[in-house]
Parts: sequence; structure tokens; C-alpha cells
Amino acid sequence: MGVADLADYPWDAVAPYAERARRHPDGLVDLSIGSPVDPTPAVVAQALADATDAHAYPQTAGTPALREAIAEWYHRRRGVPGMSAENVLPTVGSKELVALLPLLLGLGPGDAVVHPRAAYPTYEVGARLVGAEAVASDDPSRWPEHTRLVWINSPGNPDGRVLSTDELRDAVTRARELGAVLASDECYAELGWDAPWDVQPVPSVLDPAVVGDDFGGVLSVYSLSKQSNLAGYRAAFLAGDAAVVARLLTGRKHLGLMPPAPVQRAMTVALGDDEHVAAQRGLYARRRAVLKPAVEAAGFTIDRSEGGLYLWATEGRDAWDSVGRLAELGILVGPGHFYGTHFPNHVRFSLTATDERIAAAAERLGR
Repeated sequence: MGVADLADYPWDAVAPYAERARRHPDGLVDLSIGSPVDPTPAVVAQALADATDAHAYPQTAGTPALREAIAEWYHRRRGVPGMSAENVLPTVGSKELVALLPLLLGLGPGDAVVHPRAAYPTYEVGARLVGAEAVASDDPSRWPEHTRLVWINSPGNPDGRVLSTDELRDAVTRARELGAVLASDECYAELGWDAPWDVQPVPSVLDPAVVGDDFGGVLSVYSLSKQSNLAGYRAAFLAGDAAVVARLLTGRKHLGLMPPAPVQRAMTVALGDDEHVAAQRGLYARRRAVLKPAVEAAGFTIDRSEGGLYLWATEGRDAWDSVGRLAELGILVGPGHFYGTHFPNHVRFSLTATDERIAAAAERLGR
């Protein structure tokens, strides 16, 4: 198995529906992908501009200032004390890490990569890239003995599921029994909506209540794309087991996976500024408050979706039928087929549209 053997990119199948939606008299409302539409915070953009004299190669490991900022952010925002520079590593966005982690860990045929049943498709892509078996399962007791990597995702994409401390602990315990690395994709962690996550932080897999005093075999993966509108910067990082981090660092040095120096400076500043994160959360909260009741009034049932950037919804028929119905309203959404085989009747509505477009979607759904 290799890159040439991967299936066609799934989003290409949405193109005819997008064309139909664009013909709406009031234009397209694109709720299909989670790409930020709001400006990059000025304090972060200025940090990038100030660092554009980047004549030397950047550090794959990250600058000391960036690694310190990541460790301090985990302590301040995620409740994870005791981190040092050896526990953290910046990445060139999070998608490349998700796709390459099985390769960097040395997985191959005969190994299994577990991922959620409703899953970001790149978890499976990473497994297929190295010839490993991709297993969709949310039940740790059913993870096979040949599992070598486990992906969990909280809040989830597409379903917005938030895993409790107990659920995270069960996942870590089982992964350790199997001798597998557990990687928790937590990039929506600042976006908890429904009780209790509206008032208490979404727990991290690295929380002492989950892992105890040992990060062994456990990684947290995070992206600044969502909370800081830095999708175009490709700004992400991982943290956890120092031995696994060191192994990944070596592989990434060989492959030249270096976040650009100006981006590293921008990340450092973004991680130290909580004000812009709170403001962005407020924007998404208001958009969700407009869109969610409109989706429900239009005949959809919303499942999970207690956190994250999406509404995971079904009207009880095949997702492509729902995509087509919504396209007639000029609204484009993502079909559940893209997120595994278990949810063929679901669609994903994204909150990443302007206030005006969210309002337009709500108005059209209400007709």
C-alpha cells in the first residue's frame, strides 16, 4: 500500500452539490468544511510579521520559547502540570501528523490502528499508508490484540462527542495493556457547549486524573487552527510521553518536517494570549445558538454535538438525499459517508461561516 493506492479524495464527490447550491438566488452557504472564516488575531499576525527575517533553517524541535509556551499552555488551559521541553513537539499542522504517525511509529502489515466509529478520515488514511489494518471501534474491550496505535478524538469530528475523564482513563488503560500508543486528537477542546462542558473544561488525556503521574504511551495532539484562526499557518503540536516524542522528533528531522520560523513565533504568542480564544469561542457560541434550533426545526435530529465546531444531524434518510435537499436551499453540508460506514444517514453542519451566512442558513431552513 502506498500513496498511489489511496482512494479518490472524498470531497470531490460534493462538487455537483456545491454547484447546485451556488445557483441559489441568495448564494451559497457553505457549511461543509471546518475552515475558519474569521480574521487571524492581530497580535498573532503581528508576531508573524515581526519574524519574517527567517534566513536560517528553523528547528524541527521548535524554539525553546515555543516549547516552553506549549508546556505552560497545557498547564494553564488543560490542567496538565509537570511538562518540560522533552514532552512537546510542534508540527506542520495536525493533518500531516495524523497521516504520518503510523509511519513514524514504524507500523506496518499485521498491525492495527484503532480510530472512532465516527471519524476524521485521515486516521484510516494513515493506517492504509503503511499497510496496517484500520479498526473503527469506540469500545476499548473490543480493540484487537494486534493494536499498536489508538486514535481517540474529543470533542469529536464529526460528532462532537466529548469523552469524560472515566472514558479517557479506560482508553488509556486498555492501550497500555496492549502495548499501543494512544493519541488523543483534542483540537476542539476550547469549544465545549452542552452541560457540563459549558462550565468546566473538556478533559485532556494527559490530565493526572487520566494518566496518573506517568505520560507513558500517551500523546495529546492539538491544533491552533480552530481556537486562533490559524488554519493557513499550519500551526499544531503534540505532547506526552518523552520517549515517544524523541522518536518522532528523530523521524521528523530526517523528513524535514519543520514548522517555519515565523509560524513558530506566531504560535508562541498565540499560546500566551487567552483573550482572542475567548472572543472566538463567543462567536461560535452565537452562531451555534442560531443554527442549532433551525436545523432541528427543519426536521433533523442532532446527535451528540456537545462540543466542537459541528452539528451531527440526521433526518432518517440517506445522507446524500439530505445533502441534495439542502443544496436546493443553497446550503452545502458534509455527508456522513465521509466519516466511516456506521453513519450513512447523518450529515455534518459546520459553524465556520460568517454571522450573515449562518443567519441566511437559518432563514432558509425555516421556510
